[in-house]
Amino acid sequence: MNLHYFLYGVYPYIALSVFLLGSIIRFDREQYTWKSDSSQLLSKAGLRLGSNLFHVGIIAVFFGHAVGLLTPHGVFRAIGVSDMAHQMLAIWAGSIFGGMCLIGGAILWRRRMLNVRISSTSRGSDKFVLTWLIATLVLGLSTIPVSIDHASHGNPGVMIALAEWVQSIIYLRPNPALLESVDTVFKVHLFFGMTVFLVFPFTRLVHVWSAPLGYLGRPYQVVRSKRFH
Repeated sequence: MNLHYFLYGVYPYIALSVFLLGSIIRFDREQYTWKSDSSQLLSKAGLRLGSNLFHVGIIAVFFGHAVGLLTPHGVFRAIGVSDMAHQMLAIWAGSIFGGMCLIGGAILWRRRMLNVRISSTSRGSDKFVLTWLIATLVLGLSTIPVSIDHASHGNPGVMIALAEWVQSIIYLRPNPALLESVDTVFKVHLFFGMTVFLVFPFTRLVHVWSAPLGYLGRPYQVVRSKRFH
């Protein structure tokens, strides 16, 4: 087994298995640690702006990747989205939301690393995962100039190869050969992205599972002042 086959044929399943089983075990055995450990009480400076930019950006990037890579090629064609239109949409959306996420992440990274009170109370895993996410994001943004070059030559081949590779992993028919001719920056970005899933259960990222989606549909709270009691 060569390194390429291991990284893109075996490693995805290791990362996904640890992601799912690790999350279940941590929830079962360490529910007290199932939280994001807010540092707002220590310092509010830059938190709201950085957090909003980072979270909006990363949510959009995640779901953009999910839709773009998991949707079969024929579906886009069936709804009238050409390969080049698909590629340009990915470039623009990735640039906008990836840029938002990077700016927010940089604010949060600076706050966590350089604010003495926050840094001293942060776990090593907090600093590591934020740094790793930003590195993954930088690599993702670094693929955009390459994608633009491909688009300028009317070549959506890399985009299609990436989507087909992801789908081969999901359908349990791994085909690492699809990535052999893909630019190195894409492959490094994939490795960093898969590693996020690998370390997920051991970091504060587990709070993603508990995202309060119910708040979107909850009724307004009625607050009455004491004078009406």
